[in-house]
Amino acid sequence: MARLIRKLLPRRWRPDFVEIPVVRLHGAIMSGGGQFRQNLSLASAASVLEKAFGDKDSPAVAISVNSPGGSPVQSRLIYRRIRDLAAEKNKKVYVFVEDVAASGGYMIAVAGDEIIADPSSIVGSIGVVSASFGFTELIKKIGVERRVYTAGKNKATLDPFKPENKADIEHLKALQLEIHDTFINLVKDRRGDKLSASTDLFTGQFWTGTRGVELGLVDGLGDMRSYLQSQYGPKTKLKLISQPRGLFGRRIPSASVQIAGLGSGLANGLMDAAEERALWSRFGL
Repeated sequence: MARLIRKLLPRRWRPDFVEIPVVRLHGAIMSGGGQFRQNLSLASAASVLEKAFGDKDSPAVAISVNSPGGSPVQSRLIYRRIRDLAAEKNKKVYVFVEDVAASGGYMIAVAGDEIIADPSSIVGSIGVVSASFGFTELIKKIGVERRVYTAGKNKATLDPFKPENKADIEHLKALQLEIHDTFINLVKDRRGDKLSASTDLFTGQFWTGTRGVELGLVDGLGDMRSYLQSQYGPKTKLKLISQPRGLFGRRIPSASVQIAGLGSGLANGLMDAAEERALWSRFGL
């Protein structure tokens, strides 16, 4: 009975008890959500972040990141939301890297005041990549004629069914450089003098967590429970924050879901799965 009463007391009246909210930001970073899984985006992360930072009694929020990257826009939106909430609620943010925090995943990770990784985690990949396919020879072989009509000479830029155009490629590379500069400045702003001056960290290369500590990309090595207990005491508890559930236990999505035909939904799901698989495979995962 005494234990139950103690548990019901506000945590501010239990000075020996610290509970840290935990948010899991896992998966490829893509806007929207598929019918077969929830992608990582601001829409999917916003509600759990708000709930975690809304815990008045906790001195910090712990975020578990496991992502190979994806959309630079969604990555920065999630990063920005974390930093805004941390400032608004006056919370310290600890980020713990699991298998990988690369590219957009690392952009999210630098929202942490401290980044802790496993020695075998993959971190970095501070760069920008665009990938596509060319089908010009294929449509010739199967006897298909491509017909595209546009108002505006650049509306069919980088059409995969047309031969590459030098001007299109140059324009794409210029866009990539702008996005890359934004990424670099964000990392420099957050990591500052911690970053190694002896290694170019912005080539898109990636490293293990151990090497990441040496390069200043990561602050330390360890696991979430042990590290937080070393900071706040052995009685520190972790509280996983998840999306609210509906009447029958299903998670309530953060964004609206459009119902499409089964055929198109399956096709889109397969495309999303292929794109996500390609992101993870870059890091041998």
